[in-house]
Amino acid sequence: MRVDVISVLPEMFEPAMSASMLGIARDRGVLEFHAHDLRTWALPGVHRQVDDAPYGGGPGMVMRPEPLFAAIRAVGALDERPALTILMTPQGVPLSQNLVEKLATHERIVLVCGRYEGVDERVREAVDLEVSIGDYVMTGGELPAMVVVDAVCRLLPGVLGDDESSTDESFSWGLLEYPHYTRPASFEQRDVPAILLSGDHARIASWRREQAVLRTARSRPDLLEAADLSPAERALADQALDTDRTDPEEV
Repeated sequence: MRVDVISVLPEMFEPAMSASMLGIARDRGVLEFHAHDLRTWALPGVHRQVDDAPYGGGPGMVMRPEPLFAAIRAVGALDERPALTILMTPQGVPLSQNLVEKLATHERIVLVCGRYEGVDERVREAVDLEVSIGDYVMTGGELPAMVVVDAVCRLLPGVLGDDESSTDESFSWGLLEYPHYTRPASFEQRDVPAILLSGDHARIASWRREQAVLRTARSRPDLLEAADLSPAERALADQALDTDRTDPEEV
């Protein structure tokens, strides 16, 4: 897969893209990554302007359409493979595992990073999709773009050491992931559940599924509506929903 990013701060990407699994993916040739400086296509002048004051007044600056349109067209032409162009914005569709899996099927992705107060509305006509990583506002689209690349890249064949790693985890079942334990078996009077030491793989799989249902009910009950649960699992989730849970509003 080839991923291109358009940003006013392209230097932010190299440290993240060279580390951990992303660096391994690049070394293996699974991921081809390029960060492009939007100011390459800035307005003429010493200030290399890419933003301007908003019409109608208001605080902050808005990214102008000319540099962004020019950058999107130029970057799109760098490879003959068609690119899916994505604008990172709080107004976009929420990033989900389902969306990540769809993005991983594309050979090319171009990520456009908004900044300041946002982009000129006409820029939305130049992209295929708008994506948000959550219901909050960040200073720019660079970190959200890194999140997208990381989530997508780990699904590419040959990136993870174990092919099951990308399927046996949170959201892949429509549920949060079950608890994990490792050595030592006892730590400060906290013991690993005995079933995990039993060697009975069928019972372990059943326990893990049950724990995933319970954890989802307690932490992300919104996921249960779309989850594929058996009647017994649905009853287990309903029981867990009746127990006390931490209210995020009270944190």
